[in-house]
Amino acid sequence: MKAVTWQGRRKVAVETVPDPRIEAPTDAIIEVTSSGICGSDLHLYEVMGAYMSSGDVLGHEAMGRVVETGSDVTDLKRGDRVVIPFQITCGDCYMCRTGLTSQCETTQVRKYGCGAALFGYSKLYGQVPGGQAEFLRVPYADATHITVPDGPDDARFLYLSDVLPTAWQAVEYAAVPDGGSVTVLGLGPIGDMACRIAAQRGLRVIGVDRVPERLARVAERGVEVIDLDAVDEPIGDIIRGWTDGRGTDSVIDAVGMEAHGSPFASAAQRSAAFLPDIVAQRVMDTAGVDRLAALNSAIDIVRRGGTISVSGVYGGMLDPLPMRVLFDKQIQVRMGQANVRRWVDDIMPLLQNGDPLGVETFATHRLPLSNAAQAYDIFQHKSDGAVKIVLDPTATS
Repeated sequence: MKAVTWQGRRKVAVETVPDPRIEAPTDAIIEVTSSGICGSDLHLYEVMGAYMSSGDVLGHEAMGRVVETGSDVTDLKRGDRVVIPFQITCGDCYMCRTGLTSQCETTQVRKYGCGAALFGYSKLYGQVPGGQAEFLRVPYADATHITVPDGPDDARFLYLSDVLPTAWQAVEYAAVPDGGSVTVLGLGPIGDMACRIAAQRGLRVIGVDRVPERLARVAERGVEVIDLDAVDEPIGDIIRGWTDGRGTDSVIDAVGMEAHGSPFASAAQRSAAFLPDIVAQRVMDTAGVDRLAALNSAIDIVRRGGTISVSGVYGGMLDPLPMRVLFDKQIQVRMGQANVRRWVDDIMPLLQNGDPLGVETFATHRLPLSNAAQAYDIFQHKSDGAVKIVLDPTATS
């Protein structure tokens, strides 16, 4: 089959790889009809190459149809239309039963001290072949799937794999009081969708970014926006000026480790990326630092007694945090991989009763799988208006 493979820093290629097969009786095989490129895929593309191997199949946002099931699979049959959550979960362990599927005790990658295994996401999370491919093997398939209705277009349901539950959890964790306010830092796919969800709940939403197309997308949905490249005063001062001198009730950091700014951390990340893998892994595991510009902005922006919700991925081990400020302002911080299955029942009515979140037009690009290298390039550089790119394994160039 054809699949998108990692080949090195800022290099992916579509190659012919072996078709997946049933390896355990709890497996299923799906034929992929759509697969998104996620912002966290760019971390593999850019700074986390030390945990990758040449030929690793990428992608953790897939949907399609079941073509084969293992002997122990009871909830799926050939032809079922399914979305595959980005995390692999057993459904039976303590963590899964309590809704923390991102911490599944059956698939945890204990070698690296990490949570549930993820599709297409490096040695840290199991090195499981991903869904930017024509076919995908789904371990623990009874728990690792979301059945969706038949229909002509994948766009209505594809984002249940990651974007919707991640953005939903970001808003839930932000704990914005009824009628309150939230600032969303970073208007890529997750930040954009978090703005939509928060606005749909009747909250005051302020979106912050530096890419005009991304600012325009959320502004069209009634979100107040700030262009970082068009202001001279600190962003915290601007937002306090809009909120009676306090700051917003909550802040969502949808940026993560590769924020603009933080020049020392930026240089350290880039330098580590060029070290031999074994050395780079040791550096990242013991002395890794992130670019904390977004998180530091969140700490400044949020009002005293407010909440910061972190959905952007961080990977540092020695990140310096202003603990005095966090303590003095009495800030609560919540973060973590989205627990996909926990939120599906809450989200599904918004996909079946109209389209209040605009999911059908959310993708800016839908490209053939064969165009993956171009897709990664424009997404990385935020060019051609790229916010969300979906790859289609069934299409031709």
